[in-house]
Amino acid sequence: MNRTDLASTIAQRTGVSVKDATSVITGLNDVILEAIGRGEKVQLPGLLTVERVERAARTGRNPQTGAEIQIPASHAAKVTAGSKLKAAAKG
Repeated sequence: MNRTDLASTIAQRTGVSVKDATSVITGLNDVILEAIGRGEKVQLPGLLTVERVERAARTGRNPQTGAEIQIPASHAAKVTAGSKLKAAAKG
């Protein structure tokens, strides 16, 4: 399901226009990105949790040459599935 399909489905189920549903999806996207950028955790109970995590600096290996390389510390997004999402995935 892509963004357009999602907006259409939401519009059908809620009785709002596709344009309004698309606006809500865009707004949700913006809010999540801004919150993660500030280091805040975003929780949608039962569905998912998105949070920013720190990755420590570490020594890696170049797979082509085998030479050791230093990988700097960084941040990443961690997405954890909620109980309802896990149950839906099981079928």
